[in-house]
Amino acid sequence: MRLLDTKTLRLQEFVVDIPPYAILSHTWGAEEVTYHDLAQVARDPTSADSHAIRRRNGFDKMVRFCAQAQREYHDWAWVDICCIDKTSSAELSEAINSMYDWYRGAPGAAMSISRMWTLSR
Repeated sequence: MRLLDTKTLRLQEFVVDIPPYAILSHTWGAEEVTYHDLAQVARDPTSADSHAIRRRNGFDKMVRFCAQAQREYHDWAWVDICCIDKTSSAELSEAINSMYDWYRGAPGAAMSISRMWTLSR
């Protein structure tokens, strides 16, 4: 399982000992930030591409969600759009088959409804 560090916005793989995490349930928008976008920002944070990624609405949504998760004492988050490499059919298939368990296993689930945020345990 790949999780997003809520402080650094960097992705990390966990195979065993998966830490508690918040999970974002959301509606996809036109400017979402993908796994490859976050990899680009981590690889070269000062590039023009990285700056463009940070200006997207999806990046702002992710930052606000991570800030809310931190306020609820979550160091880790799972956001489907960026924690799954959708260019890998094997990874996408595994994610689809595991998603129910991931949602069930999350101690905190956040939902974005327009501009309203709630975090439930």
